[in-house]
Amino acid sequence: MSYDYDLLVIGSGPSGQKAAIQAAKVERTVALVERRNMVGGVCVNTGTIPSKTLRESIVYLTGMNQRALYGRSYRPTDELTMDDLLGRANRVVGAEIDVIRDQLRRNRVELLTGSASFADSHHLIVHDERGGEQKISGDKIVIAVGTCPARPESVAFDDRTILDSDGILVLDQIPGSMVVVGAGVVGIEYASMFAALGTKVTVVERRARLLDFCDIEITEALQYHLRDLGVTFRFNETVTGVEAYKEGALTFLESGKKIASRAVMYSAGRQGATESLGLEKAGLEADERGRISVESTFQTSVDNIYAVGDVIGFPSLAASSAEQGRLAARHAFGLEVSSIAKLLPVGIYTIPEVSFVGKTEEELTEQAIPYEVGISRYRELARGQIVGDSYGMLKLLVSPDDHKLLGVHVFGTSATEVVHIGQAVMGTGGTIDFLMESVFNYPTLAESYKVAALDAMNKIQAIDQLVG
Repeated sequence: MSYDYDLLVIGSGPSGQKAAIQAAKVERTVALVERRNMVGGVCVNTGTIPSKTLRESIVYLTGMNQRALYGRSYRPTDELTMDDLLGRANRVVGAEIDVIRDQLRRNRVELLTGSASFADSHHLIVHDERGGEQKISGDKIVIAVGTCPARPESVAFDDRTILDSDGILVLDQIPGSMVVVGAGVVGIEYASMFAALGTKVTVVERRARLLDFCDIEITEALQYHLRDLGVTFRFNETVTGVEAYKEGALTFLESGKKIASRAVMYSAGRQGATESLGLEKAGLEADERGRISVESTFQTSVDNIYAVGDVIGFPSLAASSAEQGRLAARHAFGLEVSSIAKLLPVGIYTIPEVSFVGKTEEELTEQAIPYEVGISRYRELARGQIVGDSYGMLKLLVSPDDHKLLGVHVFGTSATEVVHIGQAVMGTGGTIDFLMESVFNYPTLAESYKVAALDAMNKIQAIDQLVG
């Protein structure tokens, strides 16, 4: 049977882009369907890129990194507005969209503007903004629609007083106070950003701690730092309702507490953006969170249809999503496929940053795997003093038997960059012996690896000396 295209891709986020470009690289005809105002997907328009750019603007314009050097009261300017903060984000988003459009054009990927839905397992209907429709066919189809913030039906969102993470990007002023519902990655990132701006932030979390998939020592350091910025935490608490008023909102907790604030931001997880796809017409279905189940090859239950990126759930990282898209396209056209890397670094762009790769202490203890800990604190590094980071730390978890790295955990300046050294060592089966013998540029934060490796080795040798 003849089709219009060898591959149709729905969604232009990292996973959709890489699937389309990989297929084009092996001389397949490709079309990618995306809405006019969402080229680059959630990642570029409302998620990773604008939020991380916003973070950088806040760190720079509030002088956060210089306060250890010039005092807690140091601020380059006292009059910050949301326009000041979002102006840079808008410029970066625009530049990223231009890059993506150029990459698609250079690789001969046809960009179709509109929203797609299935007619059957090989045909899509593209709905444009003027109400027109176009029916197209593809031998293979990749679903890369991403996610949107989950909105509880009981909450009356107005994107002014009661909002989600998308609404943050259209705020017209910095709120004096804010309740953040949910201490997951997105919630705690925005909580730290607004606390840095001077907003009085209260975080409400139904679990007993924040970021419970992270190393507890690291999250305790983050929590201490955020409390120092004025953040209040309400753990083991459930929000039962929110009422909006002219000058703010009242948040009701199951315990009977009430919290008044200028704004309430819900961070209640994310929902797969599959509702309008008409999956049933292609013989597919999504779960209650809008996610699509796939095999290890990213094939769905319908052989010619693949799903990649956040819409398939964990790990929901832009970097891993991009690799999923590339591998799915290779499998679709019978090319050699390797499995996706098991060592996935996690980056959390709070202020300060948190990043890790490998096992946590809790996981190793539960699995009865012996380990030793090596610590390096930024305040003991020349570079740490130069950048004014007195709280940062790097933590290595090391096997006392063969000296291999089992986990790397970083808190502080450039944590999401520093972690990759440990990832590379772990990925190649390296040991802390390599780190101890390496010469790092001076002064750098990378030196922390040598310091932490020596710390771990000293502890291992102390045990060896005792037992002879």
